[in-house]
Amino acid sequence: MRIISGKYKGKKLYLPKDNLTRPLKDLTKESLFNIISHSSLFNFKLDNTIILDLFSGIGTFGLECLSRNAKKVYFIENHINAISILKKNIGLLEMEKRSSILKNNLYDAEILKNIKKEFDIIFIDPPYKDKKISILINLILKNNLLKTDGIIIIHRHKKDIERFPDNFKILREEIYGLSKIIFGK
Repeated sequence: MRIISGKYKGKKLYLPKDNLTRPLKDLTKESLFNIISHSSLFNFKLDNTIILDLFSGIGTFGLECLSRNAKKVYFIENHINAISILKKNIGLLEMEKRSSILKNNLYDAEILKNIKKEFDIIFIDPPYKDKKISILINLILKNNLLKTDGIIIIHRHKKDIERFPDNFKILREEIYGLSKIIFGK
């Protein structure tokens, strides 16, 4: 795993030693950021954006955003070993001032309710076995966490069939290897 582009291009990240965390693969990440940078889905550039990285693991998505000049990334993770590696990766890239880590269970409705910010991008990368993503999207939309021109990006297994809330609109879907990336709002 490495940073694909930006200030820290080529920098290798610390990886988990267990199988409980599934970092975003470089090829998927590169394709995802090509869409973010070049698609008309995004009415903004990564410069100065505020990102919410849910189920952030070791931080591959959020750190890539920071390397590409995002203003701030809020990482939310519940797995203590992943948080430990995430902290090491943030330190490795000297991004402590532009990062915030919250250790929380995202399905606790109070967690997202207490976040008083709006985000340009909300990245959701739950474990493949997690089937409660519609609950999370409802919480995001109910608590107005997404800016008007913001976007939600979801990383799932390509064979997963998701049931999204009626007020969530899928804008684009891409398959990369075993991964499916869904863009919506």
